[in-house]
Amino acid sequence: MKNKQVREIMTSPVVKITTEEKLTEAIALLLRWHISGLPELDERGRLVGIVTEHDIMNFALSGDAADTRVSQAMTKDVVSVSPQTDVSDVIALFGARRIRRVPVVENGQVVGIVSGGAPH
Repeated sequence: MKNKQVREIMTSPVVKITTEEKLTEAIALLLRWHISGLPELDERGRLVGIVTEHDIMNFALSGDAADTRVSQAMTKDVVSVSPQTDVSDVIALFGARRIRRVPVVENGQVVGIVSGGAPH
């Protein structure tokens, strides 16, 4: 039996944000699209981080979200996979790294995202 690849289950296109945006914009995107995390891109469109509800919470509760750039709150140690990655490998990543989403990167560009797994 053939294993499923990430390309078969990923969400695409992906809602993304740039590192220079304010956290209030990230919050608006999360609410608008009913999602819990956003890949962050640099000025060249390359993945440099991910910002999640968890990352934003401290800034939002302190009232600093309007003055904080996404780059200040993002998780920089981002795990990504290719579209050819086996789904079973992604499931293992969710458990091993205690993450809920994995950006899918091809030729240096974010082409999808896989969400699921256990919460932090």
